[in-house]
Amino acid sequence: MNDRTRLWDGITNAEVEHLAMRDHSDPHRVLGAHPVDGGTVLRAWRPGAQAVSVGLTDGQTLGLSRIHGAGLWAVWLDAPVHVGGYCIEATLDGVTWSRREPWNFLPTLGPFDEHLFGEGRHWQLHERLGAHLREIDGIRGVAFAVWAPNARAVSVVGDWNLWDPATHPLRRIGSLGLWEIFIPDVATGARYQFDLVTGTGTALRKCDPCASRAELRPGQASIVFDSHHTWRDDAWITARASRSALDAPMSIYEVHAGSWRRVAAEGDRWLTWRELAPLLADYVSALGFTHVELLPVSEHPFDASWGYQVTGFFAPTARFGDPDDFRAFVDHLHSCGVGVIVDWVPAHFPKDAFALGRFDGTALYEHIDPRQGEHPDWGTYVFNFGRREVRNFLLASARAWIADFHVDGVRVDAVASMLYLDYSRSHDGWVPNAQGGRENLDAVVLLHELNTLLHGEFPGVAVIAEESTAWPSVTRPVHDGGLGFTLKWNMGWMHDTLAYFSRDPVHRRHHHHGLTFGLTYAFSEHFILPLSHDEVVHGKHSLLEKMPGDRWQRFANLRALYAWMWCHPGRKLLFMGAELAAPTEWSEERGLDWSLLEDPLHRGVSALLGDLNRLYRATGALWRHDDTDKGFRWVDANDSERSVFSFVRGGVAGETAVLCVLNATPVVRDGYRLGVPLAGSWREVIDTDAAAYGGSGVGNAGTVESTAFPSHGHAQSVTLRLPPLGVLVLTHDSAQKPVRAGR
Repeated sequence: MNDRTRLWDGITNAEVEHLAMRDHSDPHRVLGAHPVDGGTVLRAWRPGAQAVSVGLTDGQTLGLSRIHGAGLWAVWLDAPVHVGGYCIEATLDGVTWSRREPWNFLPTLGPFDEHLFGEGRHWQLHERLGAHLREIDGIRGVAFAVWAPNARAVSVVGDWNLWDPATHPLRRIGSLGLWEIFIPDVATGARYQFDLVTGTGTALRKCDPCASRAELRPGQASIVFDSHHTWRDDAWITARASRSALDAPMSIYEVHAGSWRRVAAEGDRWLTWRELAPLLADYVSALGFTHVELLPVSEHPFDASWGYQVTGFFAPTARFGDPDDFRAFVDHLHSCGVGVIVDWVPAHFPKDAFALGRFDGTALYEHIDPRQGEHPDWGTYVFNFGRREVRNFLLASARAWIADFHVDGVRVDAVASMLYLDYSRSHDGWVPNAQGGRENLDAVVLLHELNTLLHGEFPGVAVIAEESTAWPSVTRPVHDGGLGFTLKWNMGWMHDTLAYFSRDPVHRRHHHHGLTFGLTYAFSEHFILPLSHDEVVHGKHSLLEKMPGDRWQRFANLRALYAWMWCHPGRKLLFMGAELAAPTEWSEERGLDWSLLEDPLHRGVSALLGDLNRLYRATGALWRHDDTDKGFRWVDANDSERSVFSFVRGGVAGETAVLCVLNATPVVRDGYRLGVPLAGSWREVIDTDAAAYGGSGVGNAGTVESTAFPSHGHAQSVTLRLPPLGVLVLTHDSAQKPVRAGR
């Protein structure tokens, strides 16, 4: 065999031309070291180079010959070459550079990966796809892999190869369209993207769908990252697994990390995760909240989307630090006894050209039919929930936030838009399901799989639905015919309650049952009562601005709203700034106005919320039976003429019973009699009109005694002085028989 035959052994001219045109699906077959005729042919791809040589581990340097004008160089060696034991040196325009080659390493993905992904059950997908530091045969580098079944060719470009797509083409393995390569000497911190050639020959530059870190906008590259965080929350995770999210008090402080607090002295910059952690943990602990819920922290390019248009489903946003900084944030909050929930967005994704949309030149992640694949409200793509690989991608993302970042729950955004094929669409703008209905059956499958996976693997973790319709059994287990969520936002309660409190008190008697209606379905699901970010933006006004009347009345109404909410069945969620009685709408462009606490009325609202949280957490009657009427009983739901509402909450044997009374008018009501289930002393533990909260001080001097005067179906009653626009919360002082409620 002559030298030229040796150098071309096993390959054809057509293959090299395909390599030059970037549509060769297996560059490893052409390039690298290959045994030939008792020796080794070593080939390298260096278009445009004037000279190419190879440096061997024994110190030899040998020149390569150009064997194809497009840039293929080769040399024959009379001995085997170690897989990563040589470097190729090339000279171009007087500049010489050297690097080790990737072509002789075995695939970093195997048949098992393909099998699991094909079945939609590869829960650690992001640990196999994406970019991962590896050591193979003693050589350190990065394994890159991506799913692009309809691409003709895929390359990885980055800092180390001058973003040249000809340098590192990936090889296609298996039949699902997985591509991979191991590149020696690439290190953590390297920026990269995938360069794809579509079926029509168009080149696309995309960020990595499974990247663990991304550039800060406006950068669009992914970043190689290797975590070195050592977790210190083992005790927290163990304790979490031993309890249910349904069997403990839950009071959630909703946070937008970029605008909770900023560093004004440094150009109004964001706090980093490590700066935010101690400040936020101390603050929410002092106010008595059990959890924080973060608006989406996944990578996103547009600040004003608040994170709801995601381009990095596995990557915490670079705005506040790297992924280990976010791990440190979660770790610190756990050390302070505060749980962490993150918003997760599987309903849609933005059309940014560098992200998931038309990823390999086709509708890969999104549904191809715009009636199912595009969201008319948000100008985004909708995931193709019917494709197993897409569901796998989403499920792996949700799991990663819990497994990799130790969060205690995910709140699934925009569930209603997923469940209904006609959501926000015209009558001719949607496609019925196979049974002719409007339900998105593929999305239901995803949600079943999501809740089965997360609840099965992570006991104690909460999966929360933002679902605004009457879809049945959202929080019933999957095996019992439900969607399987742990909890659901009670959007109906939010709407009716804010509508009632925003009315002038003179008109409230005509809308009395707008406030009581929620109790007709309060126990049909496991509910969270949300006063979220959505209610204080886009012209809806702040909560304080929604309240009617003069300044004093607005504050009194707001205090009454909070006390009503904290006594009402259901877990609590309050968006940041509401505890300050923010006078204007929230904006992501500025931090909260902490100077408000210098004003006694604003400071009083904050003090009230702290007291409400402490009472709530310490009083089982206020949370233990949130999901059944066993712990709730109206005293009087029908006093519309005086706009007064009263009910009793009860826990288990030995727990304190709680009486809650709302006077929704600015009139002091003396001698107001209410029946009570227990005889004895009732202690006034919250009076929202107390002077300490900025009120007028109308109350009952701390304690009232029941008398044997029948009222409201009870043998005992109390006579109260009701404060104007106020709520009284009274607890029974002795551990007598519990409230036997039932409406």
